[in-house]
Amino acid sequence: MTADRAVATGPAAPPGEVPRTLLGGYFGVSSPREWLRAWVAILVLLGPARLVLRLAAVLPNRSAQRVAERWWARLAARLLRLRVHTSGLEHIDPDERYVVVSLHEGFADGLALLHLPLSLTAVARDELVDFPLLGDQLQRGRHLFIPPERPFQAARALLREARAAIEAGDSVLCFPQGSILGIELAFQPGAFNLARRLGRPLLPIVVTGGHRVWEHPFTPTLRFDQSMSVTVLPPVPPGEAVGRRAAIESHMKQLALSSPTPPRRFDPARDGYWDAYRYEVDPSFPDLAERVASHRRAGAS
Repeated sequence: MTADRAVATGPAAPPGEVPRTLLGGYFGVSSPREWLRAWVAILVLLGPARLVLRLAAVLPNRSAQRVAERWWARLAARLLRLRVHTSGLEHIDPDERYVVVSLHEGFADGLALLHLPLSLTAVARDELVDFPLLGDQLQRGRHLFIPPERPFQAARALLREARAAIEAGDSVLCFPQGSILGIELAFQPGAFNLARRLGRPLLPIVVTGGHRVWEHPFTPTLRFDQSMSVTVLPPVPPGEAVGRRAAIESHMKQLALSSPTPPRRFDPARDGYWDAYRYEVDPSFPDLAERVASHRRAGAS
């Protein structure tokens, strides 16, 4: 995902110090020591560790792929010195297959979610197919791509492919905000409808802090020694998922706002309005909702 009008969200480099970038500018660090640490992590994760993912991808058993992905994520977290604080694991039944709904702040969310004892097939925007390295791995790992700007086509594809993933033994991971702009974005109903139609419990998960690890696409800033929080909430029966959507969304966001690792907030003056993307602002944030609506009215006129 890209933002034409996005600007930096993290602290600027000290005066006189030029940020050091890696891999064509996708990553940026603020010191020679972090530059070296970043290169060590990149060489390990994209060298021998990526080879393990590729070997697992050729096996017919999808579970081998998921084990390899969880191993890769834990290795990445160690190399980044990322601390993942997890609670609510008692709500996960290892024999159950869920429709997982998670808050979303950035690419580091995957590292945190893969610490959970779940075999996950992720649902991603179709534009990520072309994202360097990640798109290739998502395809090899048989994750799901949908075109969110074409909602009817996306819903049909999601139902068909999610059912196949469930039958293969995976839970299906959805990000109902549909974007990484900030916690103020409203949930979309697709994942809740999916849980009802598949007859699988909905598993809400609150993830915060990921935007501090890697700020892409707002800036390339990569930070070591960060913390993330993962809170697993009690599962919701499939027949109740749609009716309880508003209450679930409100509760998840309240927990995120009180998290020791604060969530990312949406500020159009800093981030731009992302006019090319389909999103709505949660009515619980009326001031921001009116700013976005006013901007769209001005654009329409």
